[in-house]
Parts: sequence; structure tokens; C-alpha cells
Amino acid sequence: MLTALLFDLDGTLTDTDTLHLQAFRDLLHEYDGRALSQEAFEETISGQANAHLFAQLFPELSLADRQAMAERKEALFRDRSPTLKPLPGLLRLLEHARRVEMGLCVVTNAPRLNAEHMLRALGLEQAFAHVLVADELQRPKPDPLPYLTGLERLGAAAGQALAFEDSVPGVTAASAAGIYTVALSTTQSPERLLAAGAQLVIDDFNDPRLWALIEAHRQP
Repeated sequence: MLTALLFDLDGTLTDTDTLHLQAFRDLLHEYDGRALSQEAFEETISGQANAHLFAQLFPELSLADRQAMAERKEALFRDRSPTLKPLPGLLRLLEHARRVEMGLCVVTNAPRLNAEHMLRALGLEQAFAHVLVADELQRPKPDPLPYLTGLERLGAAAGQALAFEDSVPGVTAASAAGIYTVALSTTQSPERLLAAGAQLVIDDFNDPRLWALIEAHRQP
């Protein structure tokens, strides 16, 4: 029986990778004229937590300066996303979960300001019982801790939950937490997502295979 659904945010509730790519390109151009390809973004940036990512991008900077760069990038992203569209089928899934009283949680490597901004831009500020962000935990994805914490907050066992992810770090984290992981192919190829541990890859939340999975786990 399913009692909990745990969702990543970027690329899962809404397709934001193009906006993040543009924000990173603006930041790197401002800093040292560096270019960033779509391929490099998908391979090395998408889904990573900022602390690790900005240490890689700016090894010469102090910790405080890296944090300032991260805050600048996220401000650029928020400026580009005053409104956002949910992925097809998401509202249907959330309404179903509400109707059958499933617990709902966001588990994201994004900073809290971004998470709050995105949920507001989607009109989903009140949809989730908990919003867990990597900055407030000891370890971000790909470590399973964020998803284990989400299960704990919802009072659910891994076998009672589904996780929805779109990135390799996210899929790795959710599957390592023992949760059946459904990947959205918004940012990565199905092959990469399956290799990272996804058990089902879908284009959006209207996929009949997802609804068959949910139906198969209804309470007798």
C-alpha cells in the first residue's frame, strides 16, 4: 500500500533546466567570460548541490565568495521564473494523493529561497506537508539522507513510498534509500536514469504505466 510520495523539485515538478542553464551562463560570462555547453551542464551541473558544485566551478574563491556566487546565480534564476508550469499530470497526481490521504514531501538540493519561490510560482505553496532542502541537512543527494529524512517526516517506510526524480544524483539518492524510484526524462536520457537506479522512466505524470503502478499498490 502506498502512503507517501516524495518529489524532487527542479525538472520533476516543473521543467526548469533551461532557466538554470541560462542563469549559469550569465554568471560564468559575468565572472570570467567562460562558456557553458548544454552537454557540460547536463553532465556536471544538473541536480548537484550548490556547496559541492560551486567548489568545482570556482576552486580559487573563498568559501564566502563561493556562497555569494551561488546566491547571485539563484537570484538570476528566480528573476527568470516569475511563473512556472507544472509538468503534465502533476496536478492530477497531487489531487489523487490528497483524496486518498497520502503524505507528500519535496526533497530538493535547491536552496530554500528557490524552493519557496518555485512552489509559489507553481501555485503549490500549500500542497506539501514538508519541504526538505539539502542546505539544512548534513549531506545532500546523491547521499540517501534527504530521502530517509523525508520518509521519517512522513512516518512512512520505504516500501510504502514512491520517489520522483529527474537527475542522476537524485535517482541515486532515492534508490539508495530503498524507495521505488520513478524518473522523469526531462533532463537526462532514460538510459542514464535507469543506470542510476530508476525502476521506471516516464515523460510526465500522465504516463499510463505510472497509474498502473499506483493502482497495483492500492489498499485491498
